[in-house]
Amino acid sequence: MSGFVTFVSAGPGDPELLTLKAAARLREADVVLYDDLASGAILDHTRKGATLVSVGKRAGRPSAKQEHVSRLLVDYAATGAAVVRLKSGDAGIFGRLEEEVEALRSSGIRYEIIPGVTAASAAAATSGIALTRRHTARRVQFITGADVRGELPEDLNLTALADPSAVTAVYMGKRTFPALAARLIANGLSPETPALLAESVGHPDQRLLRTTIQDLADQVAHEAVTATAIILFGALAGEDCNL
Repeated sequence: MSGFVTFVSAGPGDPELLTLKAAARLREADVVLYDDLASGAILDHTRKGATLVSVGKRAGRPSAKQEHVSRLLVDYAATGAAVVRLKSGDAGIFGRLEEEVEALRSSGIRYEIIPGVTAASAAAATSGIALTRRHTARRVQFITGADVRGELPEDLNLTALADPSAVTAVYMGKRTFPALAARLIANGLSPETPALLAESVGHPDQRLLRTTIQDLADQVAHEAVTATAIILFGALAGEDCNL
């Protein structure tokens, strides 16, 4: 008998930001495969007796291989179990969701995807700003600041990213932001463009820093990457924040 897999988006880590549907699936699950960033109090929503398996992947740390995670999903579902794959943020945004979905499809296993609060939305809300505004910020663009090697991707559309009327959210890009900022400035974006660094959003050690892209690049060049971070820059990231 084949089971069923639910991809549950855990949001930034605050269990109160789980959707009702996500919380219900966690309570019903026989097995939960969870990321490091989707653990803690969120796992309190699982039922007693459920099998909890950590499959988190963190840069620079020993982590589960993606192929192993996909294999676990298939193997647990093949036993007839109700499986939850608990992912941080929104599962469909830089969460390698497509690889796990493909493994299930290839094995004929049914699945569903429950969306959640992505880091960009959570950072903006926590900071008291909007991601869009009439006339001045009509486009929001999400990019990753790291390729498979952990380096700044070479194929970024710098013309689009240097558009002063857009708001850009950079995921996994704190370490590479100095290089990105230099390229943006070289492509015409003002070094005084507002920027917001948000680390560990929704957690007790949350950090919000409002500055400019040049000053942020200078600062993070001397900081280690010790927490999950997202960077917003552009037309709105410089508004007053609830810091």
